[in-house]
Amino acid sequence: MALGFRFSEYVPPQEDKPNFDSLLKIFMQLVTVTSGDVAEALSWLSSLDKQYKLTGDDYGIGDFIEDLKKQGYLDEDPQRQGSFQLSAKSEQGIRKSALEEIFGKLKKSGKGNHATPHTGTGDEATTDRREYRFGDTLEQISMTDSIRNAQINHGLGDFRLTEQDLEVNETEHKSQSSTVLMIDISHSMILYGEDRITPAKKVAMALAELVKQKYPKDTLDVIVFGNDAWQIEIKDLPYLEVGPYHTNTVAGLELAMDILRKRKTANKQIFMITDGKPTCLKEGIHYYKNSFGLDRKVVNKTLNLAAQCRRIKVPITTFMIASDPYLQQFVEEFTKVNNGQAYYSSLKGLGHLVFRDYRRNRKKTF
Repeated sequence: MALGFRFSEYVPPQEDKPNFDSLLKIFMQLVTVTSGDVAEALSWLSSLDKQYKLTGDDYGIGDFIEDLKKQGYLDEDPQRQGSFQLSAKSEQGIRKSALEEIFGKLKKSGKGNHATPHTGTGDEATTDRREYRFGDTLEQISMTDSIRNAQINHGLGDFRLTEQDLEVNETEHKSQSSTVLMIDISHSMILYGEDRITPAKKVAMALAELVKQKYPKDTLDVIVFGNDAWQIEIKDLPYLEVGPYHTNTVAGLELAMDILRKRKTANKQIFMITDGKPTCLKEGIHYYKNSFGLDRKVVNKTLNLAAQCRRIKVPITTFMIASDPYLQQFVEEFTKVNNGQAYYSSLKGLGHLVFRDYRRNRKKTF
């Protein structure tokens, strides 16, 4: 019997009817791109519906908006009658959506989940066993294993329990970590037709949700830097916008160091997402700016701060979303001075690099 193939026209599977969850995923993406502008996001959603027929006769965009209100995703805007703003539930939903998009779905884990190389009297018991050491507590001794050892070592007829028979349940120290995430909001983040700020926001939101779910004892502070640097709340990340700014990396690093000095944890680090070179300094009330090439006055002050971070054992991981060779040369010099790490990433791969490095760094003791 001859074997062959029969071809027919592919008909994509159709949902029986549009549902709230599928539209919500699209809405979460759109409201991130529009920096939290609900009206603009819904306008875009309506345009997409018109073009791609996202809804049907039984469930339209109007129904979806009503469901958003009923389920607590939208609040009335007190400044504009008849308008809506994102609720706290939406802000958390956007962070979860970013986490799932970038890093996949995570199961909630216990607190203090960063392993260190240290063992002994730690925070959590493991399945490992070891010999008794002076200072081990009675609660750490595995009685079943110790009695078995005594029977093997001395025989059933001469049962006695000696120090050499004792086995101890090994425990692990679980470290806490303090991280400052720096996000470049200079004008170059939207230049040349590339939207680099939206992926940066998604990474920040996903990292915040990762810390909340998996490492609840950790701290994560987010700062933005343009001509100046300032701290923002995690709940404000969806609303982050690029400004007509230069790149004052020095101000960002100074603020990050100030924040980390106040943290009592032993493990501290800085993540910096940027697409450009430092181009700005603040001198008193005036700004020194130079967007042409690498200005040594600006670069040297930036490198001095990188060295200061190294001296206080704060590694800096730089995620450069640009491919210019002279910018990579600067980042390599910056990284060498700090003894940190650097990644040159496409926008698509940025999130995976951040999370991979976050988890690896948490396993160190700096």
